[in-house]
Amino acid sequence: MPTWLDNAIFYEIYPQSFLDTNGDGIGDFQGIIRKLDYIRELGCNAVWLNPCFLSPFSDAGYDVADYCKAAPRYGSNEDLKELFQAAHERDMHVILDLVPGHTSIEHPWFQASLSPEENEFSHRYIWTDRAWKGFEGINNISGCVRGLSDRDGSCAVNYYSTQPALNYGFYKVTESWQKDMNSPEALATREAMKDVMRFWLGLGCDGFRVDMAGSLVKNDEEGKGTIALWQDFRAFLDEEFPDAAMISEWGQPDKSLEGGYHMDFLLHFGPSHYMDLFRSENPYFKREGKGNIAEFINTYVENYNKTNGKGLICIPSGNHDMTRIKEKLDDEEVKIAFAFLLSMPGAPFIYYGDEIGMNYLAGIRFVEGGYERTGSRSPMQWDDSTNAGFSSAKPEELYIMTDPDKKRPTVKSQKADENSLYYEVKKLNGIRLAHEALQSNAPVEFLYAEENAYPLVYKRTGKEETIVIAVNPSGKEVTCRIDTEDGKEIIYANNGEAVLKDGMLTVPAASASFIKIK
Repeated sequence: MPTWLDNAIFYEIYPQSFLDTNGDGIGDFQGIIRKLDYIRELGCNAVWLNPCFLSPFSDAGYDVADYCKAAPRYGSNEDLKELFQAAHERDMHVILDLVPGHTSIEHPWFQASLSPEENEFSHRYIWTDRAWKGFEGINNISGCVRGLSDRDGSCAVNYYSTQPALNYGFYKVTESWQKDMNSPEALATREAMKDVMRFWLGLGCDGFRVDMAGSLVKNDEEGKGTIALWQDFRAFLDEEFPDAAMISEWGQPDKSLEGGYHMDFLLHFGPSHYMDLFRSENPYFKREGKGNIAEFINTYVENYNKTNGKGLICIPSGNHDMTRIKEKLDDEEVKIAFAFLLSMPGAPFIYYGDEIGMNYLAGIRFVEGGYERTGSRSPMQWDDSTNAGFSSAKPEELYIMTDPDKKRPTVKSQKADENSLYYEVKKLNGIRLAHEALQSNAPVEFLYAEENAYPLVYKRTGKEETIVIAVNPSGKEVTCRIDTEDGKEIIYANNGEAVLKDGMLTVPAASASFIKIK
């Protein structure tokens, strides 16, 4: 694994919403470059950029029209190369969002595949042999498009109808038009994606977060074909780019890590119970104390054990696909949530604006296929100037409207308040980076995570020290018995210090403590 991942703290940037430097209402690469010092000062040493390639933006860039060209609205390839270099000068790393499973219908590969005459790209996508035949009951295909040309057949799509599925083959071939995952056609797609990765890694990119990583091979219900596919990618990267990081959007770390990924990114859907933390009807991290973290921890431990104790499961504060953490929690509750996020194994991911408590904007106009997700993609709020300092464009020309709340948080106002969420996140980042036991690879053991109960207690064991984390989001002081040594030193506390003595742990209301025991 690349050594820089050992202590990586990622900051996720939605490029179009971060900082606009040319007044067109859309964020750009130069805006990100301008704010790298802000990100580094916060304590983040790695950046994940959401898709920034040429696109018609029917799905905010997850519909790629050219994998090797930056979207002009953000800048040029040279600008992106400059961003990589500027990050490296600050001892930071940048990973791009790779979307290998589908393209836009405007991609030249797809346009060529529409031809009824056989050509190099006729099988770059998954086509049936008749226009009337669809993909009902086939694993990892959500629908189809048909009638776009004189080619007789329908084409599989992965998500929206503008996103035709690339052909990595079928694990189980049941029809004559299906290609085996090791067929020349499927392998050609695989090699084309390797070329895309070579291109950006050669320009200075440090790796990829891979969209829908578990969906590539079709008719692959147990994921065995897709695991084998990514093992092939792992061998390629180990040989040519051994320091390139690979983080999967899969949500099943036992599969993704076997496939050669360094880390797996927890999803807001599927079996992880991630939503129980911050976004359920009764979030665990709410002061009312009605949450239940037991199922999340049970699932986490089950996956952790399947990965031979690697524990490289990334838990984000949020991302562009879900409501913001502030939808259900207030700033003080978010502080406790960050104490948890920044003391767990795997690389933490902070979604831009979560560090200042940006609000989820419910009911605003949908933009570029975002639908209800649009409310989590509003412009970053830098200061109290026009458009919160995001852009000099007229407000009606902004990519997405800014938060209309006159009390909206800004970087400027948060930096002026020593008790702000911003400073708490900055402090926690610094503590994580200062203690190897709190970083990505140190083992975790859960000491108390009972059904419908508080606190949550776990132990991180590093090479030279052991730290117990006691988190009590509820509004009542709680006590529990745990089998561990007495506390020797409090290295972090928010809203009162927990006491660990003679096997009894007392945790103040709405607090978090990191207790060094050896």
